[in-house]
Amino acid sequence: MDKSTPLPELLSDLTARARAAGLSDARWAERAGVRKETLSRLRRRGNCDLATLLQLAATVGARLAVQDAESADMPPGVDREFEARLLRLAASGDIDAATWHRQGPAFFMAGLAVLLAARPGADRPRLLALAEQLHPGASRPEVFSRWLRESPLRPSRFLAMLDQEQRRAA
Repeated sequence: MDKSTPLPELLSDLTARARAAGLSDARWAERAGVRKETLSRLRRRGNCDLATLLQLAATVGARLAVQDAESADMPPGVDREFEARLLRLAASGDIDAATWHRQGPAFFMAGLAVLLAARPGADRPRLLALAEQLHPGASRPEVFSRWLRESPLRPSRFLAMLDQEQRRAA
């Protein structure tokens, strides 16, 4: 999530995680130790008690973190689970900006779109347009060079894994 993620977007991401775990709002709220009405009310408000938000996040296996502004452009790392989510997204062909933005920091995700645009057979214009939606200027060489220097994702490894994933799916 972006460092300035609004509460509705954050709750939307946590709700998607709850649904992926097979949890209804009632079950999610119960497991988090909050009332279902509280969860409903949060979706209509612009603020939230931090303890409640932490409980809701922990229940769906998410963590909230404070990051330095400089590091907010990149995830702190790429573990196997995150890498697998990125591979599924890249292999899916989905180029919906909101979907991509939910997967990680906008600058990081924009750089990934630029990386994918360089692959043979890629829909380069649409991927570069996606990158620009996520982070204006992302497709400029100097900006993408910064992405390559700072990204915790190893492009050669990721692209090889993506090729393998797509061969398996074919």
